[in-house]
Amino acid sequence: MSLIKSTPFLPAEVISLPTESHNHAHDHHQLVIATSGHSEFSIEGLQSLIIPGQGCVVTTSSEHAFNGLGNSEILTLNLPSEDAFDVYTNECFNSIFTQNQFFKLDVQFQNLLTLLVKEIRVLPADPLVAEACKNTIIALLKRHMYTDLPTKMLKRVRINMDIIDAYIHKHIASKITISQLAGCVFLGESQFHSLFKQQMSITPHQYILKLRFNFAKAQLENNALTLSEIATRSGFANQSSFTHAFTKLQGISPSKYRS
Repeated sequence: MSLIKSTPFLPAEVISLPTESHNHAHDHHQLVIATSGHSEFSIEGLQSLIIPGQGCVVTTSSEHAFNGLGNSEILTLNLPSEDAFDVYTNECFNSIFTQNQFFKLDVQFQNLLTLLVKEIRVLPADPLVAEACKNTIIALLKRHMYTDLPTKMLKRVRINMDIIDAYIHKHIASKITISQLAGCVFLGESQFHSLFKQQMSITPHQYILKLRFNFAKAQLENNALTLSEIATRSGFANQSSFTHAFTKLQGISPSKYRS
């Protein structure tokens, strides 16, 4: 169970994320926007990677886990209870914090965000600067964020394969769904599948399998590992399914490949 935090907070903070996963909840809404590196967030089972220009909404008391993949940094906006706002601010507030979600910012807003983050870095403990930056972001955010791509834009979209590869390699031993990969790049599952096949000339499932086999081949170089251990590490259900799939694809069994 996560710990619900009620400690004092600044309205806006720039934070370096740990590489080990942390898990908690807090008694206020929070807005997270990546400023550098790759970060992994899971909010009540909704998970995705975020990179600069992308972020997530974490509603009050929502259990969430997070970690950085290498050096990564985020901007967090901490929001008090709706009771603290006037009617106009509440309208802006409620339009954003209706549910946990991931989002992407347009280029215009990313440029503004870069300037605001610079000001916070100069005066990280100044509550007036933090409050001013937070209010600016909240006031303009809804107009510059989107959670899906219009159909007319899809032909111009290219999937960031660095993000996809990072996610697959991190979860190579686990089951990986198309929905999870689509969430990494803020696309619907059907949109992601169509764009992926168009860009890579193979389906996402075939690509995952390809990376699993590449990983397994590297593991086969380690004679200290059994085929059962390699199968588990590579994300196969058991040694039998690994051997069958490997032999079918490679034309040779894993044991013969190793020798």
